[in-house]
Amino acid sequence: MTRWKIRPLLTLAGVLATFMAAATDQARHDDGAMLGFTPAHAAAQQSLEQRFDALLDPADQRSWLKQMSSGPNHVGSPHDKANAEFMLAKFREWGWDAHIETFSVLYPTPKKVALELLGPHPYTAVLKEPAVAGDATSNTPGALPPYNVYGGDGDVTAALVYANYGMPDDYKELARRGIDVRGKIVITRYGGGWRGLKPKLAQEHGAVGCLIYSDPHDDGYAQGDAYPQGGWRPAQGVQRGSVADMQLYPGDPLTPGIGSTPEAKRLAIKDAKTILKIPVLPISYADATPLLQSLTGPVAPSGWRGALPLTYHVGPGTAKAHLTVLSDWSQKSIYDVIATLKGSTAPDQWIVRGNHHDGWVFGAWDPLAGNVALMAEAKAIGELVKQGWRPQRTLVYASWDGEEPGLLGSTEWAETHAAELQKKAVLYLNSDTNGRGFLDAGGSHSLQHLVNQVAEGVTDPETHVSVRERMRAHMLVAGFSKDAKPEAKANAKLAAAGGDVPIQALGSGSDYSAFLEHLGIASLDLGFSGEDDNGGIYHSRYDSFDHYARFGDPTFEYGVALSKVAGHVVLRTADASVLPLRFGDFSSTLDRYVGELHKLVDDTRQATEEQHQLLDLHAFTLTADPTRPLAPPARDSDMPAIDLAPLEQASKQLKQSAQAYQAAYDKRAAAGFDMPAPQQQQLNQLMGSLEQALTDPAGLPGRAWFKHFIYAPGMLTGYDVKTMPGVREAIEARRWNEANHYATVTANVLDRYRAQLDQLTALLNK
Repeated sequence: MTRWKIRPLLTLAGVLATFMAAATDQARHDDGAMLGFTPAHAAAQQSLEQRFDALLDPADQRSWLKQMSSGPNHVGSPHDKANAEFMLAKFREWGWDAHIETFSVLYPTPKKVALELLGPHPYTAVLKEPAVAGDATSNTPGALPPYNVYGGDGDVTAALVYANYGMPDDYKELARRGIDVRGKIVITRYGGGWRGLKPKLAQEHGAVGCLIYSDPHDDGYAQGDAYPQGGWRPAQGVQRGSVADMQLYPGDPLTPGIGSTPEAKRLAIKDAKTILKIPVLPISYADATPLLQSLTGPVAPSGWRGALPLTYHVGPGTAKAHLTVLSDWSQKSIYDVIATLKGSTAPDQWIVRGNHHDGWVFGAWDPLAGNVALMAEAKAIGELVKQGWRPQRTLVYASWDGEEPGLLGSTEWAETHAAELQKKAVLYLNSDTNGRGFLDAGGSHSLQHLVNQVAEGVTDPETHVSVRERMRAHMLVAGFSKDAKPEAKANAKLAAAGGDVPIQALGSGSDYSAFLEHLGIASLDLGFSGEDDNGGIYHSRYDSFDHYARFGDPTFEYGVALSKVAGHVVLRTADASVLPLRFGDFSSTLDRYVGELHKLVDDTRQATEEQHQLLDLHAFTLTADPTRPLAPPARDSDMPAIDLAPLEQASKQLKQSAQAYQAAYDKRAAAGFDMPAPQQQQLNQLMGSLEQALTDPAGLPGRAWFKHFIYAPGMLTGYDVKTMPGVREAIEARRWNEANHYATVTANVLDRYRAQLDQLTALLNK
């Protein structure tokens, strides 16, 4: 599944100055000491990590990847189960206590998919990805046809309307042109927002079906040579994917909030809120071309035009399309591989490390490139145990099934074991895809310093500088280019300030969601990208071993680099005297988020006032056709005062508490963490559960499954994160009373977090 994306930041010079000053203040506390360790213990830890690194062999990852991507890996396929059994045997061979945990989930698979254009120039869509030269698995049987899981069944015939990326602003543009999609089939292109929002918005606007195609402008020949000459999407390549409404809840649509165990009470399919009602089908740009050529009506706006050799019209055309989707709505088994090494001194504190193993077809890049890195870590750790080392805390390594349809395996496991995880888990560490280039790191900001210290100690295979400094250089280059986006500029300024490189907030799109956003467990997501050409074969038959060996990570050196970064995080968290968390980094980041909310309020107020002025002046622009004036946009309501004072106060008090904690921590660290064992145990227990204080049992408005009040996927962004979502999304949707209410609710959540942090400070000072 798509990895997390860098979130657009709302920046002000004042906000940046505040954050940079806070970063400088944090740097004063960073004396280079390994977080959570005494100097003597740190030296032993570095020796352990060097031994771990020496046990990593890129040939292992290459061999495992080739074997595991040799057959179709979708949920319910024989090879997917065989891969789970293969890993189970490997974990046991390496000395882990391993088992397969099976869940039964609703997983519809296509029985019939068809698409044809009627009218004077009829066309029957191919809906099949042909074999290509040099790709040994591209003609392997057993793969399902291209489909979008959790769309509705249907057999519809209707006119087509082109809706660009199918996002909210695109429908506003159609409405201004007097084009109604009710009773139509909407055709959109991939990009611009999460896939599942496209049919959801089409359905909400009255469409009877939705087609999603990959335009070569976004991931085809406009980006580079198409596969097999280059890495990009060929003409018949299709991006499969889930269209479940995962912004409400991920996992089995029939068991929200509970594990899909045999005794679980399941919803009726008709009552599952995450399943769409209209048929949805992904198609290639070769199949999309005749459909787009059939459209008449206004010429599409310039930003709507892709790279196909045709004039893009909005439609509708005179020719209709006939779309059929018929599915098998049965239960399928998924297989989570769970391997455990019990801790020697703190067995009831768990570090959970996960990656998924199911793919849409072969899944060499997504997800197996990350999964074999996880396996390499487990093999090396197993060898360390055989040499006499044992982790102080318990390690749980998990290879999830069913991630692609909707984070099924991880969500069902986390929901099933929720009480135990909230009691014991101190970290969830995720990876998914892996390529080559720059380290992507996102997660709970209390883990930011740990990530930076680990990344500083791992050498980049290509440049031979540290992974952290390559991250920093990448941010600087991206942020200071003339076309840099605001978020890139903000990251560049933070990176240029020295000290830690900022990590990103997490939204959704991979297996950390249930741990971070539902259970409140501090989480990280790691992987390398930026210099591979894997994006063009995303979720297609061509995500194969041969493609990855040419255009992904040919030497598998970045697979080893991922194993080193993730493995060092696991090993340090396992053996630290005090858990390697730094709460001042979260406090500093929170200050920035509050500043962004102020900017959002100011920008929204200004935009509302400007809109009202334009409407009062009746200043409407004509289209290119003077006989069809653009309709005025709907008038937004007047904006009342938005009271962010509770958040400001909570943020200010948290900053003071974080500074007091850091002073107490520094003093205790200088004394070698010399404290009675029960006191140290209590300290680590409180630290390990502190992220849970950022959750609220009632959850976010309209989607109670998401309980974290700082990080959540946006309702209208899909995978991309919305920070402080209760307040931010209410402002963006102009729900003014809700914005004020959740400013107070979020402030109360932060106050609970601060109170627990104060308890930690008291323990350190005891």
